Amino acid sequence: MKMAFYGSSLLSSYWNGAATYYRGLLKALAQLGYEITFYEPDVYDRQKNRDIEAPDWCTVVVYEATQHALMQVAARAASADIVVKASGVGFEDEALLRAVLDHARSDALVVFWDVDAPATLAQLRDEPDHPLHGALQEIDLVLTYGGGDPVVWAYRAMGANECVPIYNALDPQTHHPVASNARFACDLAFLGNRLPDREARVEAFFLDPASQLPKQRFLLGGSGWGDKPLPANVGWLGHVGTRDHNAFNVTPKAVLNISRDSMAVNGFSPATRVFEAAGAGACLITDAWLGVELFLKPGEEILVARDGGDVAEIMRSLTSSRAKAIGQAALCRVLADHTYALRADVADAVFKRHFEQGTVEAAE
Repeated sequence: MKMAFYGSSLLSSYWNGAATYYRGLLKALAQLGYEITFYEPDVYDRQKNRDIEAPDWCTVVVYEATQHALMQVAARAASADIVVKASGVGFEDEALLRAVLDHARSDALVVFWDVDAPATLAQLRDEPDHPLHGALQEIDLVLTYGGGDPVVWAYRAMGANECVPIYNALDPQTHHPVASNARFACDLAFLGNRLPDREARVEAFFLDPASQLPKQRFLLGGSGWGDKPLPANVGWLGHVGTRDHNAFNVTPKAVLNISRDSMAVNGFSPATRVFEAAGAGACLITDAWLGVELFLKPGEEILVARDGGDVAEIMRSLTSSRAKAIGQAALCRVLADHTYALRADVADAVFKRHFEQGTVEAAE
């Protein structure tokens, strides 16, 4: 079955937190027999900062950030049985959505795949005239990479025909235990780009604990932090490509996950970082969010902090042996319950149900 997928970038994780999610899910869907073409715009210097080459399991089409190029790639939706427009593509998202809907065949399954549902829903609530309101009537299926029942209910209230969460997960072939790397040696590390709805939480959960623990070493990875005042015991690495994530996760005593405001409030939204770290066997500390226990068991497979004080207290008492035990337990759990192969099975079942029920008819 042919799938046309319009997303931010498969080839680059630079200012593109969805890259790991796209790669894991689409590779797993390809292994189930889907013939996928991924369309990504050349924006934000992503093509200059590729961290993978075009894979053999997916055709990647990079197009110029112009209206003409956008219309050309949107027209190719007509050749697909499943047409996917993701959120946050990064160039003329509204025009792309309209063009893709106009070119998709009547017998195709049209999907809006939301990789930031809390933010999208907040925008829809604030903008009653947003084009997605009307487009939901033309879209067969909304998939989200998190959010649980709150997101499902919200999308249905907005007029979506169906909404199904397809959560982040682990690709064991790309994220796994490796040897440590002295570049990432520290007590606690955090990896995340500087974003407006994350910065205050990074200050509270990472920088404040660092100030409280001057004898411990902290490492901050991610883009945008260059002009941020940091405590003396915090080192900044800049962008860390996905090829280095395994070493980044396994080398420190512990790594930290900090949700963005919208995801923390909404809950049921584990970031890709959660599964990357667990897949590498890292001891992960996460800020508290509703639903964490559905993915990893607090106290045994993950450590949960309500605030920066909890992070500092955890780091004061965390021994290397306990950290290793938590990391090993997390690795076993995600391999058993949270791989992209399992997530792809869910998506595959949803797609097939739509075709079998006659919601759309698969082309021969």
